[in-house]
Amino acid sequence: MLDNEGRNATVKVIKIDHIGIAVKSALDASKIYTKSLGLHADEEILEGKKLKVVIIEAGGTRIELLEDLDPEGTISKFIEKRGEGLNHVAFEVDDIYETVKQLKNEGYRVTSDPSQGANNTIVTFIHPKDANGVMIELVERRKD
Repeated sequence: MLDNEGRNATVKVIKIDHIGIAVKSALDASKIYTKSLGLHADEEILEGKKLKVVIIEAGGTRIELLEDLDPEGTISKFIEKRGEGLNHVAFEVDDIYETVKQLKNEGYRVTSDPSQGANNTIVTFIHPKDANGVMIELVERRKD
């Protein structure tokens, strides 16, 4: 696979997996999607990350509403600094560990080791300073 400049691309992105939106209340934020737009939503609590995630399906694309259960957590700090809104864009990759290795070799900052994410995934993030102010999440869907 070639990038825009004709070089071999180093990472295999399968698709945009979801868009993450930081919110104060996932229940309140979900109302426009579920009641007004008629979309389906599922809630998941990520105990290890002290995070409530409401996943909204829309024609093969997902929106994740992220509510911090810890007032000192990263989503709470994000909202305090920037307000509610776009937190990240997530891309599904075929091998997250190989992708992280390649990106680090290219000088990109990955914020943490891959760990459990919502909806049976393994996730990590690329620092927003390396992506024009947008945090990028890498997602690998577990095959088990």
